[in-house]
Amino acid sequence: MEISYFDRAVETANRETLTTLQFSRMQALLKELLASNPFYGAKLRDAGFTDSRMLRTIEELNRLPFTRKNELVEDQEAHPPFGTNLTYPLGRYIHLHQTSGTTGKPLRWLDTPESWDWWARCWAAVYFAAGVTAADRIFFAFSFGPFIGFWAAWAGSKKIGALAISGGAQDSYQRLRNLIALQATVLCCTPSYALHLAEVARKEKIALEKSAIRKIIVAGEPGGSIPGTKAQIEEEWGARVFDHTGATEIGGHGLTCLGQCGVHLNEGEFLVEVLDPQTMEPADEGEMVITNLGRVGSPVLRYRTADHVRISRDVCECGRTFVRMEGGIIGRIDQMLIIRGVNIFPSSIEAIVRSFPCVAEFSVVVDRIENMDELEILVEIAEGDIRETLTAIRREVSHRLGLRIEVTAAEAGSLPRFELKAKRVIDRRQI
Repeated sequence: MEISYFDRAVETANRETLTTLQFSRMQALLKELLASNPFYGAKLRDAGFTDSRMLRTIEELNRLPFTRKNELVEDQEAHPPFGTNLTYPLGRYIHLHQTSGTTGKPLRWLDTPESWDWWARCWAAVYFAAGVTAADRIFFAFSFGPFIGFWAAWAGSKKIGALAISGGAQDSYQRLRNLIALQATVLCCTPSYALHLAEVARKEKIALEKSAIRKIIVAGEPGGSIPGTKAQIEEEWGARVFDHTGATEIGGHGLTCLGQCGVHLNEGEFLVEVLDPQTMEPADEGEMVITNLGRVGSPVLRYRTADHVRISRDVCECGRTFVRMEGGIIGRIDQMLIIRGVNIFPSSIEAIVRSFPCVAEFSVVVDRIENMDELEILVEIAEGDIRETLTAIRREVSHRLGLRIEVTAAEAGSLPRFELKAKRVIDRRQI
């Protein structure tokens, strides 16, 4: 295993060195925000924090207030179009992006040249961890709309000197033909879209084994760390899958190394806390709370992500000392389903369904029938005995989730396919 690092000194630093670096950058960030960021200046002062030197150690981070997404949304509504979380005059900003809006109203986000270079560095670390180099050709199977992840990944490819190939303004068939003709070696897309491209390839009789793709970096959904989904993508493409995590308002914080034993959190650029969502005390499993340290122009401090994670602090075989998320992001706390008293993350359902390679696509319908919450899984079965497969899935769902859940066959091609974040849960209780 030939390991490469974007910044070896930071990525392999001991905990004391890493904490010292984080503390220094945190103090510098707080100094700037108190001086010129209206949103955080007011927020920090309201919490009694008036001087960056009041933070004496990184262990005192809990003295700072949390930030919630609804605060940022409300701020932009009160101060359109960009809100007040801007440390510099508008003339300093060069990039505008926005969130997908899957969990509420979209957020607009601005970046300065310095913040955009920070984004590129974060993505360069993702590439290096996966062993992607300047010799690679990276195909971006995206529409290149306002979602930041695609553009940041593109900027990161420039940072490492790789050839970047745009898949914008192309349908799936055109993308497949182009990535093969141009001999792309790395594919960037969502897990769902990687599977959809493979489905289109079968339909159009395009031999994926003729492609030069050897690595697929996926983001936007938890599928890249779900064993069944990951295995299915790797089988279809004959390539290794690397999960990446991030968010428009936070940055690209997660990277998967060649050891592939979880997703490292880039602690050189982010200060990460994991807190019990009930007590808000530190824990090894709970809600991830993040502060980005290099996005001074439009930062987030102690941002409650609503992402449920389980942390490992063991040193990885790749030599990185950054903590790892076991199984990536397990699920979103705000999207957890409670069915007859049982807590279920949609990713848990995907883990079961994708363990059956014959399932081409699936959807989850939640409804309330006679005052009882019910959940149904719709599956498109591409091959084999449909009745036997449905029985097997029901059995596995009952065993792993502890619930009797209906699993129904859907007509081939009837369920939606996704290029961006998949929306497979239909909650009719909210309609």
